[in-house]
Amino acid sequence: MAAAGPGVVRRVEELGDLAQAHIQQLSEAAGEDDHFLIRASAALEKLKLLCGEEKECSNPSNLLELYTQAILDMTYFEENKLVDEDFPEDTSSHKVKELISFLSEPEILVKENNMHPKHCNLLGEELLECLSWRRGALLYMYCHSLTKRKEWLLRKSTLLKKYLVDGISYLLQMLNYRCPVQLNEGVSFQDLDTAKLLSAGIFSDIHLLAMMYCGEMCYWGLKHCADQQPENYEVDTGVSGASYPTHKELLDFQEVGEKILKKYVSVCEGPLKEQEWNTTNAKQILNFFQQHCN
Repeated sequence: MAAAGPGVVRRVEELGDLAQAHIQQLSEAAGEDDHFLIRASAALEKLKLLCGEEKECSNPSNLLELYTQAILDMTYFEENKLVDEDFPEDTSSHKVKELISFLSEPEILVKENNMHPKHCNLLGEELLECLSWRRGALLYMYCHSLTKRKEWLLRKSTLLKKYLVDGISYLLQMLNYRCPVQLNEGVSFQDLDTAKLLSAGIFSDIHLLAMMYCGEMCYWGLKHCADQQPENYEVDTGVSGASYPTHKELLDFQEVGEKILKKYVSVCEGPLKEQEWNTTNAKQILNFFQQHCN
């Protein structure tokens, strides 16, 4: 792994200092110690020590991993607070935007400094998936709260559409980082159901949850934003193991929602049948999509 340049180390250190100051404010406001804030602060302290060493010896992967883990813990604390308070209408928009910005910083840092032609090799697939999942899940929870506010929807359905498109984009991005496992004679599995899941690009329960969240957000988009004029929102609708195109295209709530929920139901009632994943809501949404066509 190539060493990080002094400029990169300085930038990571600056971001770490900003995050540490933010954590201090959160801790003081909370009035008590929190496990996630303590862990985030410890990671940033370690980051500070590494940045103080010889710049030429600093490993960019180690620095980014520490910073990213700290950001994930810090924002998790704030997300839980937002959920507990049911996303207060007067402050949530700004706070959600701030959290999305924090969770986007690791990827932006890599791309801006061209530290590696394939930044997934630097951050790692699991961290990239986690960053995309957390942004998509945050917007899912926020949109879920907004869809229950009738007066807000009447005034700001265009804003809801933007949140939905962004959230769906992050979730599809998360689902598309890892390629499905190609089953062939050279790959041996003791469990056929596991093999089917991996060949469908389903690597964890979070992948399934992301599919359901994505389908629900498509449903909200069609239900609450269908009367709006088409806008040039673009989203990568490529999803591992599904028949989605991998190029950028205008987001079609119904098309994306139907494809991903059909796959969700198929997996839940197939390889995961014994685990009793609930498909009732997915089937109701698929029925809504079908009626919307007629």
